[in-house]
Amino acid sequence: MASQQQQQAVGPMSQAALQQNASMQQQQQDFDPVHRFKMLIPQLKESLQNLMKIAAMNLAHNTSIDNGIKSSDTPVQRFDKSLEEFYALCDQVELCLRLAHECLSQSIDSAKHSPNLVPTATKPDTVQTESMSYAQYLSMIKSQISCAKDIHNALLECSKKIAGKGQPQVII
Repeated sequence: MASQQQQQAVGPMSQAALQQNASMQQQQQDFDPVHRFKMLIPQLKESLQNLMKIAAMNLAHNTSIDNGIKSSDTPVQRFDKSLEEFYALCDQVELCLRLAHECLSQSIDSAKHSPNLVPTATKPDTVQTESMSYAQYLSMIKSQISCAKDIHNALLECSKKIAGKGQPQVII
Protein backbone atom coordinates (compact mmCIF):
# COMPACT_ATOMS: atom_id res chain seq x y z
CA MET A 1 0.00 0.00 0.00
CA ALA A 2 2.77 2.43 0.92
CA SER A 3 4.76 1.50 -2.17
CA GLN A 4 1.74 2.25 -4.38
CA GLN A 5 1.37 5.67 -2.74
CA GLN A 6 5.07 6.34 -3.29
CA GLN A 7 4.78 5.33 -6.96
CA GLN A 8 1.76 7.56 -7.37
CA ALA A 9 3.62 10.44 -5.72
CA VAL A 10 6.71 9.88 -7.86
CA GLY A 11 4.63 9.61 -11.04
CA PRO A 12 3.29 13.19 -10.98
CA MET A 13 6.68 14.52 -9.92
CA SER A 14 8.41 12.80 -12.82
CA GLN A 15 5.70 13.98 -15.20
CA ALA A 16 6.17 17.53 -13.93
CA ALA A 17 9.92 17.19 -14.41
CA LEU A 18 9.38 15.88 -17.95
CA GLN A 19 7.03 18.77 -18.74
CA GLN A 20 9.51 21.27 -17.33
CA ASN A 21 12.32 19.71 -19.35
CA ALA A 22 10.18 19.79 -22.49
CA SER A 23 9.26 23.45 -21.90
CA MET A 24 12.94 24.34 -21.38
CA GLN A 25 13.84 22.62 -24.65
CA GLN A 26 11.03 24.49 -26.39
CA GLN A 27 12.33 27.81 -25.00
CA GLN A 28 15.85 26.99 -26.18
CA GLN A 29 14.52 26.15 -29.64
CA ASP A 30 12.56 29.41 -29.71
CA PHE A 31 15.82 31.32 -29.27
CA ASP A 32 17.55 29.35 -32.01
CA PRO A 33 17.17 31.51 -35.14
CA VAL A 34 17.51 28.56 -37.53
CA HIS A 35 14.78 26.60 -35.75
CA ARG A 36 12.56 29.69 -35.66
CA PHE A 37 13.20 30.21 -39.39
CA LYS A 38 12.15 26.62 -40.11
CA MET A 39 8.98 27.15 -38.11
CA LEU A 40 8.14 30.40 -39.93
CA ILE A 41 8.48 29.04 -43.48
CA PRO A 42 5.21 27.03 -43.45
CA GLN A 43 3.41 30.04 -41.95
CA LEU A 44 4.91 32.26 -44.64
CA LYS A 45 3.82 29.82 -47.35
CA GLU A 46 0.28 29.70 -45.95
CA SER A 47 0.16 33.49 -45.69
CA LEU A 48 1.31 33.85 -49.30
CA GLN A 49 -1.32 31.37 -50.47
CA ASN A 50 -3.98 33.29 -48.54
CA LEU A 51 -2.73 36.57 -49.99
CA MET A 52 -2.90 35.25 -53.56
CA LYS A 53 -6.37 33.77 -52.96
CA ILE A 54 -7.68 37.09 -51.62
CA ALA A 55 -6.03 38.99 -54.47
CA ALA A 56 -7.66 36.66 -57.02
CA MET A 57 -11.06 36.98 -55.36
CA ASN A 58 -10.79 40.77 -55.23
CA LEU A 59 -9.68 40.90 -58.85
CA ALA A 60 -12.60 38.71 -59.93
CA HIS A 61 -14.99 40.81 -57.84
CA ASN A 62 -13.70 44.09 -59.30
CA THR A 63 -13.83 42.65 -62.82
CA SER A 64 -17.45 41.63 -62.36
CA ILE A 65 -18.26 45.10 -61.04
CA ASP A 66 -16.52 46.71 -64.04
CA ASN A 67 -18.47 44.44 -66.40
CA GLY A 68 -21.73 45.40 -64.67
CA ILE A 69 -22.50 41.85 -63.51
CA LYS A 70 -22.37 42.56 -59.74
CA SER A 71 -22.92 45.58 -57.55
CA SER A 72 -20.28 46.84 -55.16
CA ASP A 73 -22.48 46.14 -52.10
CA THR A 74 -21.09 42.65 -51.48
CA PRO A 75 -18.29 42.53 -48.90
CA VAL A 76 -14.85 41.34 -49.96
CA GLN A 77 -11.90 40.29 -47.87
CA ARG A 78 -9.37 42.96 -47.08
CA PHE A 79 -6.26 42.59 -49.22
CA ASP A 80 -4.27 45.07 -47.14
CA LYS A 81 -4.70 43.02 -43.94
CA SER A 82 -3.42 39.84 -45.56
CA LEU A 83 -0.58 41.76 -47.19
CA GLU A 84 0.34 43.23 -43.81
CA GLU A 85 0.36 39.74 -42.26
CA PHE A 86 2.60 38.48 -45.07
CA TYR A 87 5.03 41.37 -44.65
CA ALA A 88 5.12 40.84 -40.88
CA LEU A 89 6.12 37.22 -41.43
CA CYS A 90 8.72 38.31 -44.00
CA ASP A 91 10.18 40.71 -41.44
CA GLN A 92 10.37 37.92 -38.85
CA VAL A 93 12.12 35.64 -41.35
CA GLU A 94 14.56 38.41 -42.20
CA LEU A 95 15.33 38.99 -38.52
CA CYS A 96 15.91 35.28 -37.98
CA LEU A 97 18.29 35.12 -40.93
CA ARG A 98 20.17 38.21 -39.78
CA LEU A 99 20.46 36.80 -36.27
CA ALA A 100 21.67 33.45 -37.59
CA HIS A 101 24.25 35.24 -39.74
CA GLU A 102 25.43 37.29 -36.76
CA CYS A 103 25.70 34.16 -34.60
CA LEU A 104 27.72 32.45 -37.32
CA SER A 105 30.08 35.40 -37.73
CA GLN A 106 30.59 35.61 -33.96
CA SER A 107 31.31 31.90 -33.86
CA ILE A 108 33.84 32.25 -36.69
CA ASP A 109 35.48 35.24 -34.98
CA SER A 110 35.59 33.33 -31.71
CA ALA A 111 37.24 30.35 -33.37
CA LYS A 112 39.67 32.67 -35.15
CA HIS A 113 40.78 34.56 -32.05
CA SER A 114 40.70 31.64 -29.63
CA PRO A 115 41.08 28.58 -31.83
CA ASN A 116 42.14 26.02 -29.24
CA LEU A 117 40.67 25.10 -25.92
CA VAL A 118 42.56 24.92 -22.65
CA PRO A 119 42.17 21.54 -20.96
CA THR A 120 40.30 21.71 -17.68
CA ALA A 121 41.95 20.72 -14.44
CA THR A 122 39.09 18.39 -13.55
CA LYS A 123 39.67 16.15 -16.57
CA PRO A 124 43.41 16.02 -17.24
CA ASP A 125 43.15 12.53 -18.76
CA THR A 126 40.95 13.81 -21.62
CA VAL A 127 43.50 16.21 -23.09
CA GLN A 128 42.64 16.87 -26.70
CA THR A 129 45.33 17.08 -29.33
CA GLU A 130 44.16 20.50 -30.54
CA SER A 131 44.12 22.06 -27.07
CA MET A 132 46.77 24.57 -26.02
CA SER A 133 48.81 24.64 -22.86
CA TYR A 134 48.00 27.09 -20.10
CA ALA A 135 51.18 29.07 -20.86
CA GLN A 136 50.13 29.43 -24.49
CA TYR A 137 46.68 30.50 -23.36
CA LEU A 138 48.16 33.13 -21.03
CA SER A 139 50.37 34.56 -23.77
CA MET A 140 47.39 34.75 -26.13
CA ILE A 141 45.29 36.54 -23.49
CA LYS A 142 48.16 38.94 -22.72
CA SER A 143 48.47 39.81 -26.41
CA GLN A 144 44.70 40.40 -26.61
CA ILE A 145 44.85 42.66 -23.53
CA SER A 146 47.80 44.55 -25.01
CA CYS A 147 45.91 45.06 -28.27
CA ALA A 148 42.82 46.28 -26.37
CA LYS A 149 44.99 48.75 -24.41
CA ASP A 150 46.55 50.05 -27.63
CA ILE A 151 43.10 50.61 -29.12
CA HIS A 152 41.94 52.32 -25.92
CA ASN A 153 44.95 54.63 -25.90
CA ALA A 154 44.51 55.47 -29.58
CA LEU A 155 40.86 56.37 -28.95
CA LEU A 156 41.83 58.53 -25.98
CA GLU A 157 44.40 60.42 -28.07
CA CYS A 158 41.86 61.00 -30.83
CA SER A 159 39.26 62.26 -28.38
CA LYS A 160 41.82 64.65 -26.83
CA LYS A 161 42.76 65.96 -30.28
CA ILE A 162 39.11 66.48 -31.16
CA ALA A 163 38.44 68.19 -27.84
CA GLY A 164 41.54 70.39 -28.33
CA LYS A 165 40.38 71.54 -31.78
CA GLY A 166 36.99 72.54 -30.43
CA GLN A 167 38.45 75.00 -27.91
CA PRO A 168 39.34 78.48 -29.18
CA GLN A 169 43.03 79.24 -29.10
CA VAL A 170 43.94 82.43 -27.27
CA ILE A 171 46.88 84.36 -28.71
CA ILE A 172 48.72 86.53 -26.21
